[in-house]
Amino acid sequence: MEILKSIFYILVFPGALFTMVAGLWLAGVDRKVIAKMQKRIGPPILQPTYDFFKLMGKETIVPRVANRLVFLGAPVIGFISLAIIMLFIPIFGFTAFSGSADLIVILYLITISGVALIVGGSSSGSPYAGIGISREMVTMMSYELPFVIILLTVAKKVGGADLVFSMDAIGAWQRANGSLLFQWSMIPAALAMLLVIPAEVGVQPFDVAEAETEICEGPLIEYSGAALGVFKLNTAMKMIIMTGLFTSLFLGGFTTGIVALDVLIFVAICTVLTLLCMTTIHAVTARLKIEHLFRFYWTFVAGLAMASLILVWCGL
Repeated sequence: MEILKSIFYILVFPGALFTMVAGLWLAGVDRKVIAKMQKRIGPPILQPTYDFFKLMGKETIVPRVANRLVFLGAPVIGFISLAIIMLFIPIFGFTAFSGSADLIVILYLITISGVALIVGGSSSGSPYAGIGISREMVTMMSYELPFVIILLTVAKKVGGADLVFSMDAIGAWQRANGSLLFQWSMIPAALAMLLVIPAEVGVQPFDVAEAETEICEGPLIEYSGAALGVFKLNTAMKMIIMTGLFTSLFLGGFTTGIVALDVLIFVAICTVLTLLCMTTIHAVTARLKIEHLFRFYWTFVAGLAMASLILVWCGL
């Protein structure tokens, strides 16, 4: 029974299937609301789902100069790493798997998905993909620093004298002391996290690596069919993963005691966060240049995260 339960967690909930469905839902809501803000009718909310299944039914063309194994394996590796992440993110009172190094595992797995995009693009042999790869690497260098500082801040706030990386321990601390979002010393870190989310997901204006009008999807320029569909799915999955991570880190501890109701509230909060930190910024902001992106994250965003870390380290 334990084996069957673990398989269910990995394949259905809160693993692959739940992450796919919730991610595609957020992607659809994002596109629909952006259209409304721009006074367009916009696609139906299920359009990302339709696009995914349409791509899955098309032929995947592998460039003659590409490394076929790496080219086709990269999106799958990215998908697996993202599906595993949700197993470590508490949905309020429910967690599939937990350990003492959850935040470290989550950080590594999110990085793997970004590296998979870089490796897949580099294996295509396209010079245009090379431009996107270099941009993706700079983008990762930009947002990873404040992201790491935010995680350290949460671990220090919860652990006191020690660093606590367990997501269950973070949730338990918030049940006893209140959500971290309402701790004044954590507000700069929460704001920084809201700015890290769109860059980690790779949505406009932070999609410098996949700028459609400049380098035609960057690392994905040679991808088509099912492989492209999986990469698009990975982007949608990152929406629920990153907003879900914010919810667990800063709004955790709450639970109704009913898993189904907790899941609905969790997805509702993730939807609001998507509209707040991705949809709104996308609708009102032009795409950032790569040099502006680097400067923005290493100064302003990292500064916000560092301010919280200093306050927490001082015992505030």
